Amino acid sequence: MTMDADLKIPTVAETLKHPAFPTAIWNLEPDRKGLCPVAEGRGGPLNINYEIHGEGPIKLVFIMGLGGLLTGWQRQTLYFGHLHRDKYSVLVLDNRGVGGSDKPLMRYSSSEMARDLYDLVTSPEVNFLPANPDRDQTRCLHIVGISLGGMIAQEFACLYPHTISSLSLCCTAPEIKNYSLTWLENIKSRLGMLMPKSPDESVAGVARQIFAHGWLPLPDDAEVPVVGSTPKALPPVAGGGGGTYLRFESNAQRFVAQEMHKRMDKSKFGLKGFLLQLVAAGWHCKSEEQLREMAERVGRERILIMHGTEDGMISLPHGKVLMEWVNPGKGLVIEGMGHAPSMERTKWFNELVGEWCEGGERLDGRL
Repeated sequence: MTMDADLKIPTVAETLKHPAFPTAIWNLEPDRKGLCPVAEGRGGPLNINYEIHGEGPIKLVFIMGLGGLLTGWQRQTLYFGHLHRDKYSVLVLDNRGVGGSDKPLMRYSSSEMARDLYDLVTSPEVNFLPANPDRDQTRCLHIVGISLGGMIAQEFACLYPHTISSLSLCCTAPEIKNYSLTWLENIKSRLGMLMPKSPDESVAGVARQIFAHGWLPLPDDAEVPVVGSTPKALPPVAGGGGGTYLRFESNAQRFVAQEMHKRMDKSKFGLKGFLLQLVAAGWHCKSEEQLREMAERVGRERILIMHGTEDGMISLPHGKVLMEWVNPGKGLVIEGMGHAPSMERTKWFNELVGEWCEGGERLDGRL
């Protein structure tokens, strides 16, 4: 994706003053939440912050990408865990290093973070899986991972293929390469991520990398919650808004607001955790042989892979290699889509994930 430096992103100052800013993070009350100890004997225990929304039989797990909090899935949490709460139980979590989870100073890897997830879903608190790895387990997990979350999902599928009813890998890669830069240019590009920038420069740069440039200036298209309209009543709007979730001027401004909610809470987002997650993403590497074996054990008909042509964070060639090696039941290259279909194309994304979950349920004989 060609970077458009002339694309105007609303400033942090004007976004903080916008009436909708206090309502940018939706107050979606979970059915269960807590801190779950994981990684016993693997440098832990350390606590993972999680929420479960809904009480339906379909167990849906969303894994966020680099530096993202569980609130980054709020459009999916609302749709699956509230509007369709009788059908789905939705698990969202903060990966180690961010949010309400612990942020230990140690080497992070996508495989260790996948093991964190296994400890979480098998814990008595979450109880998405029986905690006996020595016997065949009923396939029941519907795993959706984006970016680094997609790398974690690959590792989880390699380690625990017998638990997966469906697997959706979004805008991710078997390993990070640069298909257009030389080795030296690639190193300089990665170091550029760590250069000090003003908040406006930093947030605008991230927005331009993540989203399709044609989508950013469009009017805010988020389907905001309507208090009292869901089967599980929503609590009052957090932070004001007169009891109503408000809209921003553009999609870009909503992203700036959500990003600033995250960055302003130093207890949830800091440089240390971000860099340690960056290490996990940068060193993630699954070979063609490993992914082919994973696909055979999970079942290719259960695997969905999608990538956008305007993904400026993980470029399209990465997604094409992943599709070639996995040979999934469905592989989608979406014209004009960026790195975050869960936000850019929420309705389409939610409906597709729902269809894919139902396909896995049918394969397991539950539908």
